[in-house]
Amino acid sequence: ELDNRGAPAIGKMEFGLRGAGYALCIIESGGDHSCVADEYSPIPGEMREIAAHFGKGYLRAVDKAEFIRAIPQLRTSAGDRAVLRALHFFDENRRAHDEAAALEEGRMDDFLALVNASGRSSHMYLQNVFPSGSSRHQAVGVALAMCGELLGERGAYRVHGGGFAGTVQA
Repeated sequence: ELDNRGAPAIGKMEFGLRGAGYALCIIESGGDHSCVADEYSPIPGEMREIAAHFGKGYLRAVDKAEFIRAIPQLRTSAGDRAVLRALHFFDENRRAHDEAAALEEGRMDDFLALVNASGRSSHMYLQNVFPSGSSRHQAVGVALAMCGELLGERGAYRVHGGGFAGTVQA
């Protein structure tokens, strides 16, 4: 949703995880941010490149169905990673709305499933879990794997913040 200026609408939601029987943990992965500064900047650039294909300044102004139809051209012009990241963007905007609705309606299982779907999308489509080409240093990936081992199906976890070397939310 957009506010009256056309910017994304941001609101505050009152919800207590503790009252629902959960705790929010932010886990430091131990990754080194000094090695990933160049990983962040391509993300908005790739989103703007996809939006520009449609004559728009921002991807939020592009219709997802139009985007889907244009994927063959976009793969050639912007590349596969940009297409995957745009898919994440479209679906993540929908998921954020659905997450808020699930919390407001007390559907905790649905909320947790959406958080996990968001995390999978970040990993597969946004590709912000480890630096490009890094086979030795994947601290966020290891932290996510350990969350999966410890939580199983009992909660949710995902990369937190910008990703690449930082924290995990569980």
